[in-house]
Amino acid sequence: MSTRTSTLRRVSKKTAVVATAAQNREQQIVDHLPLVKYLAQRIATRLPASVEVNDLISAGIVGLIDAVEKFEPERGIKFTTYARRRVCGAILDDLRSLDWAPRSLRKKARDLESAYTKLERQLGRSVSDEEVAGEMGIHLEEYHQLIGDLNGITIGGFETIADNQDDGGNGMTDMLNYLPDTPERNPQFIFERGEIREHLTAAIERLPGKERLVISLYYHDELTMKEIGHVLGVNESRVSQLHTRAVLRLRGKLKTVVEQQVS
Repeated sequence: MSTRTSTLRRVSKKTAVVATAAQNREQQIVDHLPLVKYLAQRIATRLPASVEVNDLISAGIVGLIDAVEKFEPERGIKFTTYARRRVCGAILDDLRSLDWAPRSLRKKARDLESAYTKLERQLGRSVSDEEVAGEMGIHLEEYHQLIGDLNGITIGGFETIADNQDDGGNGMTDMLNYLPDTPERNPQFIFERGEIREHLTAAIERLPGKERLVISLYYHDELTMKEIGHVLGVNESRVSQLHTRAVLRLRGKLKTVVEQQVS
């Protein structure tokens, strides 16, 4: 066999391997497009009507492609689990870059969260709408209007907490920043992640009944706001308000935990 023939065969084999890998990546993207659409639609239910679902899907597809390129199967994580996180992250990053929420509304969100945190620290229990409105110095009707306006502001869920920043920033920090940037098999990482889950579970257990049920149905059973409304016998707007209040309470509780750990 000539050197030229041997070289051609090696090149041909390498080309075939590269082509197969590319086909596998393309198929993985196609197979997970329904996941992107599903996640985009779930996030869209908590956003103003002016935000197009197709734009969220486009951002999610970018996240999916990034997930396919960076996935490391040797780490023992299912691709769907990894892709879900990347897709959601890409969609939320795209929304934050749009900065569709007025700065004044973001400040009100932080003020409301602070009111929940302060009162529940002082009283040691879940506080009522009337108590929060009183703490903020506003009428109950204004409070309910604010909860409605904040529907889309809570898109980051309770994985993020409010920082003490001035009005120049969005004032949010990812709770994962408090975990070490190490492989998931690292014992310290596992311990601290488990600790956060314990605190989150305890915080959810202390939520008022309907708010706790909404969190469970939305995040665990993955029902839509409309479906949860059917379960509770209320309209979708009411479910959104319950979700917003629950997230504000949980953020406040987790913020307290983080402050205690870093102090």
